[in-house]
Amino acid sequence: MFLSEGQLFRDEMEHPCFILTRTNSSQTRTLSFFLGGFPAWETTQMWSAVPLCSTYLLALLGNLTVLSIIKAERSLHTPMYLLLAMLAVADLGLSTSTYPTMLRMLWLEAREISFGTCLAQMFFIHTFTDIESAVILAMAFDRYVAICHPLRYSSILTNSVTTKICVAIVVRTTLVQLPLPILLTRLCFTRVSKLSHPYCLHPDIIKHAGSGTRVNSIYGLFVLLSTLGLDLLFVFLSYLLILKTILNIATWRERLKVLNTCISHICAVLLFFIPMICLSMMHRFSKHVSPQAYVFTANIHFLAPPILNPIVYSMKTKPIRRRILRMLCQRGLHRSRVAICQ
Repeated sequence: MFLSEGQLFRDEMEHPCFILTRTNSSQTRTLSFFLGGFPAWETTQMWSAVPLCSTYLLALLGNLTVLSIIKAERSLHTPMYLLLAMLAVADLGLSTSTYPTMLRMLWLEAREISFGTCLAQMFFIHTFTDIESAVILAMAFDRYVAICHPLRYSSILTNSVTTKICVAIVVRTTLVQLPLPILLTRLCFTRVSKLSHPYCLHPDIIKHAGSGTRVNSIYGLFVLLSTLGLDLLFVFLSYLLILKTILNIATWRERLKVLNTCISHICAVLLFFIPMICLSMMHRFSKHVSPQAYVFTANIHFLAPPILNPIVYSMKTKPIRRRILRMLCQRGLHRSRVAICQ
């Protein structure tokens, strides 16, 4: 027995979960999400876009400057700076995965995002986050070898070994993150759901699924513990060994001199992992935490490191600081010459 078109449409709209609705001659309706944000954005969208765009440009400028300096200076083609270059690439990827969506939402008032675009954004955000976590761990290993085994540093950490570490980081992250969007396509969703963040994250998406999410939740927890959790544990162990070596040094001046070589990396660790730990605690005690505080902490976790990492490393790393000052002086001298000629 055949159903009429009106009956089919009513049955389809009443179905509790679906990914694609019917297609007719005029339009195609697809599953989509509405991006969330700060409550203040509702009334100050244009004003909020100005500092947000400025911070995005600052993140791009800072990380591209670090990359260009490391590429131009052959003396910086060493394991430490190769890892710093990969950290800058991860920061560029993370900021490019988050900021454009937020700016589009503020400037164009376009909160709706399609299911496929949301999955792609989620994949890249989590991928670049895991890459940054693994690079921070590799940099901790670099500091451990440099301080605890200084005479063997050049033989343990060669450029070839560093390159293999970087390749292993990308392969590990891709293999671990790839199943996340695939598993999400197997779930049923309501037609339109409002997310908590101004970008797509895996824990936020699965909250709106209309079917069982046990497999997704278990695998998401496995990914979190096997990447960010394991990286944080090994970073902590590395610094315990570094601290033990530093305490064995005779004078306080020498201890502070050795510790000063770790300041930039310690800042990167704190910038990345403290908001992540706060997010985990907020998720555990979500009933006692306001949604605004949760969203704010998530934004700090994903948006702050791409801005602050190049600033910290530019201030604390002498070769990069000197090259930036040299570039600024050359530009200032060039402008003064042009002004004199005019």
